[in-house]
Amino acid sequence: MRKVLLIYTGGTIGMVKDPKTGELKSFNFDYLYEHVPELERFQLELSSVSFKNPIDSSEMTLCHWVDLVEIIEKNYVKYDGFVILHGSDTMAFTSSALSFMLQGIRKPIVLTGSQLPIGTIRTDGKENLITAVEIAAAIDEFGEPIVQEVAVYFEYSLYRGNRCSKVSANQFEAFQSPNHPELAVAGVNIDYAKDKLYRTTKSSPSFTKKMSSSVGLLTIYPGIPITSYASLFDVRINKALVLASFGAGNAPSHPELQSLITNYIASGGIVLNVTQCNSGSVKQGAYHTSSFFQKSGVISGRDMTTEAALTKLQFLVANVTTSEEIISLLQVNIAGEISES
Repeated sequence: MRKVLLIYTGGTIGMVKDPKTGELKSFNFDYLYEHVPELERFQLELSSVSFKNPIDSSEMTLCHWVDLVEIIEKNYVKYDGFVILHGSDTMAFTSSALSFMLQGIRKPIVLTGSQLPIGTIRTDGKENLITAVEIAAAIDEFGEPIVQEVAVYFEYSLYRGNRCSKVSANQFEAFQSPNHPELAVAGVNIDYAKDKLYRTTKSSPSFTKKMSSSVGLLTIYPGIPITSYASLFDVRINKALVLASFGAGNAPSHPELQSLITNYIASGGIVLNVTQCNSGSVKQGAYHTSSFFQKSGVISGRDMTTEAALTKLQFLVANVTTSEEIISLLQVNIAGEISES
């Protein structure tokens, strides 16, 4: 019998309405089958564990990611798959972070959530939970897990965890992965895009418990007062910086911005350039307004999501010794986060 562990961090999916007060509160996962009786029809052993103090996903921190890694490491041998119930607002950050912290895994780790509490009549939470559990338990004709990576399941679609972003606050189709195909689509059957699934080349899994908070994020916008953001370019505060630029990696030819970047890189700082657009890729040097980045040593993030770029840097800064190695690893695929050129 396949064994799946549910990990509840908090968020909308785990909420039910108190019949006396009408307030939403986290339900007791010891009584999971009372809320989702359909799960009993699966021929598998389903267990659950919750954060001691479940949180809204807006409160998610690097320490909570470490907590998740520790839970998975402790239970990795005992279970065939994992489903993490998580608020949708920061789910793409968590799934991206876990993809780097849990390299070498050969079991599914599926994050899911909902837009409506599981205790409401029209909830999307039940379907998301049921299908996420089915995916976490699914095996191929050789008895191997079909999914062997960190993924996000939401509203009939399974996405690579470090390739998706939340795009809607009020639609059930809350996530998209425009630069990488869906890993699976759930209809009458769950159709897996088996040629798109990630397979590790590592001999054993690693459970990394260090992430650096010394990484900044600057989103460029028209008329940006550069001096207001000068502290971001202090290498004593931020060892690395994600720059969210326009289009294919463009930014205004602002002397102060260029000076800040030049001095920051000369001081040992690392700048990673990603596009603000939902789809497409950074192509530094394709336009005059990005040629400075190419010349100054800014690293192209290509088609990484902002979530993946930020968490990859947080992972690398914490775990890689030299800037040269960090820069090298930023330009290669280490967990399926970049499209092959």
